Amino acid sequence: MLPTMISGTTPQLTVLDALALTSDPAFEVRFVESAHRILADLVRGGAALGWVEPPSRGEIAELLRQVLSAAQAGNAALRVACLDGRPVGLGYWLRYARPTHRPHADLEKVAVDAASHGRGVGRALTAALVADAREAGIEVLTLDARGDNTHALHLYRSLGFTEYGRLPDFVAVDERRYDKVFYMLDLRRQG
Repeated sequence: MLPTMISGTTPQLTVLDALALTSDPAFEVRFVESAHRILADLVRGGAALGWVEPPSRGEIAELLRQVLSAAQAGNAALRVACLDGRPVGLGYWLRYARPTHRPHADLEKVAVDAASHGRGVGRALTAALVADAREAGIEVLTLDARGDNTHALHLYRSLGFTEYGRLPDFVAVDERRYDKVFYMLDLRRQG
């Protein structure tokens, strides 16, 4: 799949897929470093990404290796967003493993470095991942998010996701509690 370009903006935003990522070993190494920096910095700042403490570089490298392997098998999609060639965000979905859930996938992560917020990076990543899901024959794309992540929840709603459930005070971060909110995008209804 070709990179998605958003023209008319400064700096230039490019969204690359997993194949583009793996076709350049030097970029792939830079991407692992960038992904670690992005995710660790966001978690350090309190972002709702599933970690309480910043993940290690090794943990992120292994996660990306697993996602890339799944993408190569047609069971995932991985996207990286770059501003003027510098990785500033990433996102991926994984197909459900259960045979009865195979037509569906879970949007696992969409993360954008704090300095790039408000530039359309999260929207471009999510839209590209939705397009990948549609192309892969995914029928329903699901996700869950922490209830206080209002910017992400607004973005998902604006792209057609709908809430289908909520677990009050389910996420525990030290003494704080947050709702876990479930969203879905039914791609069968969108052609």
